[in-house]
Amino acid sequence: MRTCVVFQVLVTVGLVLGICDAFPSNEVYALNTFKEAIYEDPLLVLSNWNGLDSDPCGWAGVFCSMAQDHVIKINISGASLKGFLSPNLHLLSSLQELILHGNVLIGTIPKEIGLLKNLKVLDLGANQLTGPIPSELGNLTKIMKINLQSNGLTGKLPAELGNLKYLEELRLDRNKLQGLVPANTGSDFTSAVRGMYASGASATGFCRTSQLKVADFSFNFLIGSIPKCLGYLPKSSFQGNCLQHKDPKQRSAALCGSTSPPTSHASTLSNKHQPVEEPRHQTSSKPTWLLALEVVTGVMVGSLFIVGLVTGLQRLKNKSSIIPWKKSGSEKDHMTIYVDTGMLKDVVRYSRQELEVACEDFSNIIGSSPDSIVYKGTMKGGPEIAVISLCVKEEHWTAYLELYFQKEVAELARINHENAGKLLGYCRESSPFTRMLVFEYASNGTLYEHLHYGEGCQLSWTRRMKIVIGIAKGLTYFHSELDPPFTISELNSNSVYLTEDFSPKLVDFESWKSIISRSEKNSGAISSEGAICVLPNTLESRRLDVQGNIYAFGVLLLEIISGRPPYCKDKGCLVDWAKEFLEMPEVLSYVVDPELKHFKQEDLKVICEVINLCIHPTTSRRTSIKDLCAILESNIDTSITAELKASSLAWAELALSS
Repeated sequence: MRTCVVFQVLVTVGLVLGICDAFPSNEVYALNTFKEAIYEDPLLVLSNWNGLDSDPCGWAGVFCSMAQDHVIKINISGASLKGFLSPNLHLLSSLQELILHGNVLIGTIPKEIGLLKNLKVLDLGANQLTGPIPSELGNLTKIMKINLQSNGLTGKLPAELGNLKYLEELRLDRNKLQGLVPANTGSDFTSAVRGMYASGASATGFCRTSQLKVADFSFNFLIGSIPKCLGYLPKSSFQGNCLQHKDPKQRSAALCGSTSPPTSHASTLSNKHQPVEEPRHQTSSKPTWLLALEVVTGVMVGSLFIVGLVTGLQRLKNKSSIIPWKKSGSEKDHMTIYVDTGMLKDVVRYSRQELEVACEDFSNIIGSSPDSIVYKGTMKGGPEIAVISLCVKEEHWTAYLELYFQKEVAELARINHENAGKLLGYCRESSPFTRMLVFEYASNGTLYEHLHYGEGCQLSWTRRMKIVIGIAKGLTYFHSELDPPFTISELNSNSVYLTEDFSPKLVDFESWKSIISRSEKNSGAISSEGAICVLPNTLESRRLDVQGNIYAFGVLLLEIISGRPPYCKDKGCLVDWAKEFLEMPEVLSYVVDPELKHFKQEDLKVICEVINLCIHPTTSRRTSIKDLCAILESNIDTSITAELKASSLAWAELALSS
């Protein structure tokens, strides 16, 4: 009998231990959706986040409690993660620290973060977050540190942040925040201005956060005055705003624009020596006709206000939208993400119908892949266009993909250079589901087609040198003249389009592969012919890496002068084949395309020198594209005179080039 009792106890203990070992599935789900919202992980920080693993305590950046039963900390800083913040992070009910400083997070801060009742540290600084600070952060009753500095946050400071009685550190500097600092001691801002803080009036806003030791509001667009209750902070905490202070230094009136304190505040300050009851006496002494006139005027003003309000709401509706975020295929509940589509306000939006007409009912197909279809068209009374249609089904299109699509459209729209393909607009429709990009059309196809499928004589040495310099100029614009810099996702001869006169146009079509790869249908690895040879790292790490573009430029130069593809099954990687020739100047000519009738030895030496600088195994030893472009331009002569001197066949080649 005693044995049976002992056995039952052991079984019970085993069951209890088994239950304790089971990690909460909702927390694993929250982490998986966090990873899903990250569409670029160049340092592969999340590579060991296995969605099939029920215990995330060994995942990079994830820290669990002593009992290994809850996530209490996420710390992934400076990892260049690019993506959005998942609203499902609120399911990590025991989370105490959320530190994602120094990444490339975009979109808005989910209001659901305010549900993390145990959160003590929130650090989202040095990202690219936009939109307002959610007032729900005022519900973080245990929070001690909030860092949202160096983002693109807009709107007013939520007065609810004053509810955080344990808050010791608040960093909001270097954003685009507007309005007053919500820190006064009475029912309005005037009481703080009149010094009533000392009289014991009830404190509101930041005046209630008695534990606040460090706060930085600098370099925003805040207006009004520095509240007296925050006078203990360094003056530098308020510099670079639009406050009514000369010390610390504020923004110029031109930068502040029409930003000014509310009218009620201004009038209170200007009339502070007048009796408060004076307006009431004036009203009682007004004649009847004046009162009637004021009534009529008031009705008119009220009507105009209502019309303005309706118009404003309509504009707000057009500027922003709520997109359902699918938690999983099996769950009916949906969460929402606030999407600021203002980023596309300056980009032309085409209707599917007008693109269908331009592209002859989408019958004029000039290219296709599993990821997209490319159509050629002509706009009515406008230019020739190339339309890229993404091959994604609506059921696989999440809110994060929509946000990514909009962000990439905005990125491509800011490009304007003679050696870069120009984005003319986009198409986004729900019935039928459509996501399209409209580029200017380059009539001569891709450089890849001319090098490997066309007639080699069409690309003379001088013409190839012009293409090389044009590509270098385009990359210099991307890396040095755009702020922030732009990199080609997959720089190769397929991303170089040629105009009628063989001028190169760099087009970043391959970035859309990452959209496709994030869908449920194509969750596997991104495939690309020869991608491993172009750069030993992953495709994602090359997308954000300027040095990766420089390496790929070196490979592209080899492809242009040799006429060989970057990779083929029989001969392997082009770089490996060319290395023995690049290291011996006396045999450099062996790398030249046999289709070429002549080439300039001096040019070849310059090209090979640049190639060696590009493909150096140590990234720090690679020369910037700006300097490489200068080397090419100053040492290679692409003029007609130089070509005529180079060969007796130049007249014939010149005729082909004209």
